[in-house]
Amino acid sequence: MKSPRKAWATAVALGVLAASGATAAAATPAARPAPKSASEDEQLQKLYQEAVAEGGRLVVYAGGDKPGQADSLKNAFVKQFPKMKVDTVVDFSKNHDARLDNQIAERKVVADVVHLQTLDDFPRWKKEGALEKYKPVGWNKVYDQVKDKDGYYTGLFFIAFANVTATTLGNNAPVEAQDFLKPEFKNKLVFTYPNDDDAVLYYFKQLTDKYGTDYLKKLLAQNPKFVRGTADASGLVGTGDYVANFGSSGSASGLSKTSIPEKSPWVAWPQTGAILKDAPHKAAAKLYMSWILSMQGQQNRWSARTDVATPAGRKGIFDYPNMNPLGLGAFMSDRAALDRYKALINLYVGDVKGANPADPEGRLGLYPVDQNGTQG
Repeated sequence: MKSPRKAWATAVALGVLAASGATAAAATPAARPAPKSASEDEQLQKLYQEAVAEGGRLVVYAGGDKPGQADSLKNAFVKQFPKMKVDTVVDFSKNHDARLDNQIAERKVVADVVHLQTLDDFPRWKKEGALEKYKPVGWNKVYDQVKDKDGYYTGLFFIAFANVTATTLGNNAPVEAQDFLKPEFKNKLVFTYPNDDDAVLYYFKQLTDKYGTDYLKKLLAQNPKFVRGTADASGLVGTGDYVANFGSSGSASGLSKTSIPEKSPWVAWPQTGAILKDAPHKAAAKLYMSWILSMQGQQNRWSARTDVATPAGRKGIFDYPNMNPLGLGAFMSDRAALDRYKALINLYVGDVKGANPADPEGRLGLYPVDQNGTQG
């Protein structure tokens, strides 16, 4: 999984702030000033009315590896727009994109909005005519680097993957990549299979690019545990003998904390969203996209907007010399090179084992409209 980039995708050469205000020259002394633009809240309320009139239904496909992972977004949206019924279906982005390709090909699209880690899909879907052109509320404030100039897709927020370490380690917690090789961490590290998640794969790619495959050999000599899903990897930190991880966005267990390397590479990316051209509920989809990109929807996260403050204690997403928030997108756009590196990693860590943590019972199928696998 470009999801806390750098999200968790997330990620400053700041995007250009849009200029506002009318500048038309007066044709006559009696010329009237341009009308004042509607506020973001006024625009959202109008979209809300349209979505309710449409039926008040919305289906979102969200990239992730644990059911309920996107509930904070859904719950905040429904709290503000209580007449909406929303189902957010979480699955690996690589599963959702295949699912969407099939729905598009069969002309049986059941998803309205998608926000995924598979950043290379969006230019392709645009070219194939599968996306709805729509510039949400706040569009002119979004970093130019993370949005389609024509308005077919945009980064919604940044997700970042860095270090997760047990609180019991205190000042002895590993920070830089080399710290994870210390003898005291043998048998105590836990990672997501890099050959199962392209954002984790990119994390490992940067480390081997900088430190060579010898680093990978030394890391594997630590006898780390590999699991499916970044949520499960970070969730294990602080339990049993597991004390450290890199390549995930952290846990709410209180048993661990997150940190960012000062020198070693890490990963953030703009989790990217779009409306499907054949979405069943386009008014609701426009409301959702506009709400996420509104000023209120961008608070308390690494924002996709240039005019929202960064999270406390963090730099601007483009201000880290050891992290390029556009790097994951570039990495994923060269699928041949990605697949070659994935094959190499597979030789080192072995085949991925275990059920899909986002869909452990295999319920989602081809046309899910909720996490229970109800087929649309």
